[in-house]
Amino acid sequence: MVLGSMAPRRRWLLLGLAALAVVALIAAGTVVITRLTGDNKPGGAPVAGSPTPSPIGTPTPSPGGPPPGADITGPLNLLLVGVDTRVSVPGWEPHADAVLVLHVPKGLDRAYLFSLPRDLLVDIPAFPKAGYKGGKTKLTHAMSFGSRVPGKPKQPSTAQGYELLRSTVSGYTGLRIDAGAVLTFNGFDRLVDALGGVDIYVDQRVESLHRRPDGKYRESAPGGYKGPQQVYEKGERHLNGWQALDYARQRYITGGDYARQRHQQQLIRAMTRKILDEGLARQPERVDQVVSALGDTLVYVGGRRIVDIAYALSGLPENRFTLVGLPGSGVGKGSAYRGEQLTSEGRRFLTELRAGRADAYLAAHPALLVKN
Repeated sequence: MVLGSMAPRRRWLLLGLAALAVVALIAAGTVVITRLTGDNKPGGAPVAGSPTPSPIGTPTPSPGGPPPGADITGPLNLLLVGVDTRVSVPGWEPHADAVLVLHVPKGLDRAYLFSLPRDLLVDIPAFPKAGYKGGKTKLTHAMSFGSRVPGKPKQPSTAQGYELLRSTVSGYTGLRIDAGAVLTFNGFDRLVDALGGVDIYVDQRVESLHRRPDGKYRESAPGGYKGPQQVYEKGERHLNGWQALDYARQRYITGGDYARQRHQQQLIRAMTRKILDEGLARQPERVDQVVSALGDTLVYVGGRRIVDIAYALSGLPENRFTLVGLPGSGVGKGSAYRGEQLTSEGRRFLTELRAGRADAYLAAHPALLVKN
């Protein structure tokens, strides 16, 4: 991209392979995706109920026995969530700034990654645990509404917020969410650096709203920020942690939030390539090293160990990792903006995905495929 407040260092996120990816981030990235696929049972845990943290640990299969994760056959649906760094501010309610779903069909031989707009108008179900009565509003608010702990207004729970977000995403997409991860922006930064940076094709010139060329934050000023800006020129680029995060956050660019969603997906694919090319998923010690680097910036939800998930997904061909951009448009009355909605073409993709006909649908609607 979830545990009870911020999980201890070794309670790891499944955000790894998609994730969350978290970011989806996540949000959020490949290691994120590799981690985002944990679950209690091979068939997946039901959407309802409280998420249960699970230790990662390196599996110790008996001699001659099956490799770790061999019983995980799919399908798997992973929810990768990226949240604003302000979760570190006491009392700050987490908002889902990046919401990505990774769908891996039965057989685990291909995967589809798509984003949902943070401002998508959705029906958020009632959530008594947080005292929320339900309503129709922006998707990003599901996590903040769900994070509220009655009697503890200054102690929001990221884990509890994830529960409501998971139920909301499941209700909208019709997909059972098997596991998920939440990654803060700081965690994403660390994750990319732990991988040694990533190579990505920058598909349009992007000027940073937040960072200077030296990586320091720009000074806030009335109406925005001031000072020199980091610029990402079009073309093949190698990005370190803060650059990758900064690039994926920009939405005041041509294409707005939909372009940002595309860039987040491209970044996750770049991280996935890095992990697969280096065989990281089959190196438990390296996986633990990367996880340790993240510390408490990663929250993992699931019952299976991350190493199990990593092994299960390690055979996923990179050329079968499909990025899908779901088109949408603004919703409102007159000049009053309420949020976003997916077009009929975007909503139909979700129907075809559930029915196992995603490849045929994408072949007939190639504009939905995210390039580079």
